[in-house]
Amino acid sequence: MINKVKDFIIKNNLIKENDKVLVALSGGPDSVCLLHILYELKELLNIKIGAAHVNHMLRGEDALKDENYSSELCEKLNIDFYSQKVDINKISKEKNISHEMAGREERYKFFNFIKDTYNYSKIAVAHNSNDQAETIIMNMMRGSGLEGLCGIRNIRSGGIIRPILCLSRDEIENYCKDNNLNPRIDKTNLENIYSRNRIRLDILPYMKENFNRDIIETINRMSSLLQIDNDFIEKQCDNYYKKYCLNKKDYMTISKKAFILDKAVLTRLIKRAFVEFTGKYNNFEMKHIYEVIDLSRNTTNKKVFLPNEIIAENIYGDILLKNKEYINKENKSEEIIANKDQLKKYSCEYSEYKIDFEFINNKNNIEFSNNVLIKYFDYDNIEERLIIRKRENGDRIIPLGMKGSKKLKDIFIDLKIPVEKRDKIPVLCFDDEVAWIVGYKVSEKFKITKETQNILKITFTRKE
Repeated sequence: MINKVKDFIIKNNLIKENDKVLVALSGGPDSVCLLHILYELKELLNIKIGAAHVNHMLRGEDALKDENYSSELCEKLNIDFYSQKVDINKISKEKNISHEMAGREERYKFFNFIKDTYNYSKIAVAHNSNDQAETIIMNMMRGSGLEGLCGIRNIRSGGIIRPILCLSRDEIENYCKDNNLNPRIDKTNLENIYSRNRIRLDILPYMKENFNRDIIETINRMSSLLQIDNDFIEKQCDNYYKKYCLNKKDYMTISKKAFILDKAVLTRLIKRAFVEFTGKYNNFEMKHIYEVIDLSRNTTNKKVFLPNEIIAENIYGDILLKNKEYINKENKSEEIIANKDQLKKYSCEYSEYKIDFEFINNKNNIEFSNNVLIKYFDYDNIEERLIIRKRENGDRIIPLGMKGSKKLKDIFIDLKIPVEKRDKIPVLCFDDEVAWIVGYKVSEKFKITKETQNILKITFTRKE
């Protein structure tokens, strides 16, 4: 048994020399077996171990006995022990989640706190091969894809390892018995009141008796094979994610080029983009992925509403993920107003720009530039004031060289300026008329002519 776990650890590179491993210790057979085997291997592997226990306060006196047993076992083995009491029933009600989910969140919160505080390099949890089979059957009944059928990984992000995933529950119970460990037994595990318990107590024994005596080993072998295939697809997804996804602070862009990828890769890429952007795994289902794919085939400016207050929008084939908080901030109006006389020597800031104004009364002093953020206007055509703002519904401009006016909306469409960028483009008005769509179009009405006497130079400079 000990050699089997040692070989599994070495083969999968779960623990390295000089690692400091924190064992998640409930007091039950699985975690007690894990702790004891690592204790037996600590000299050979050259590691240090500690243990952490969370009392969920759900089982009264039994929960206290679990905590005391765990503490006494660690004292006997001279292992550092850390414990915490958490009212899971209260947290479950406050967050409106199940006891199981609340317990898991609080356990890992505590384990990570101990890991960071006392410089542990790994957190070892005691999932076994039976747990693997149960998880895969549960995922299968939920309609999981390939990733769910891969089941539990022996190592995952955050330094979490599962060194006894190679052992069956029978092997674990026999080990505890042979070493007189007398672990605590959670009676709720023997009652078929939870879905996992029904799989454990009813479905797997039935499959074992009627179909395959080695069903646990068979399911675990299938999981190992599927993990190899899934890892290959995930590697392709990682490559395309770097190529086609851009994660900014306020939005995520998925390039239109991504949507010609094979669906096996594309669906993972969309999920990866959602998780990277939101930092959340929950509530995002396959139906939402297909909604994003359908959106990519739709006309521009269409939107779909996704979980966690995310909005996906089609911008000329690219898909943008934005959160509602950013959209609300984006829609807040910002405006600068200055009287005509102020403009002779004036500077201000708007959004990401610093703006400088210069009054020129000699046309010979003009040095025209190719810089689209520097423009000259006929000062005498300004009546009272200047306004700098974002676009408004119905805005029109007479573009330079034209006689009739044109809607800003139509200009943006012609220039293929993404919708999410349009409200960030400053619109400069003289009195109530648009004189400059900054960086793009100036008005025919305020251009410099041979009759112009006084000139206003306006320079927009991006702030670093």
